[in-house]
Amino acid sequence: MRLTEEGLLLRIFLNEGDKYQGTPLYEHVVLEARANHIASAIVTRGIMGYGTDSQMHTAKVLRLSEDLPVVVEIFDKEEKIQEFIRTLNTVVAVGMMTLEKVKIFKYEQCQE
Repeated sequence: MRLTEEGLLLRIFLNEGDKYQGTPLYEHVVLEARANHIASAIVTRGIMGYGTDSQMHTAKVLRLSEDLPVVVEIFDKEEKIQEFIRTLNTVVAVGMMTLEKVKIFKYEQCQE
């Protein structure tokens, strides 16, 4: 069975080396999302990028960086994402977030 609903996709752009109380910030964000019963969260590691400071981060062999860009993508219903953003405002000191409306297609196994 396929269920469709409206929701929000929150993208949080961070650096791999960003920390929150000694823990990688991306990890803290995902654990917080899970604790807040957010539908889904995933972290993607970039191979090259720069942020608001214009400092280039790359995975090229000659410029091996341990501070690569990471993107945390989180989606759920609008109310839950808006509430979660308030939590993020207390832990994200440097970074950027984007928010967009999405249509969520959820596939579930039918019970016979």
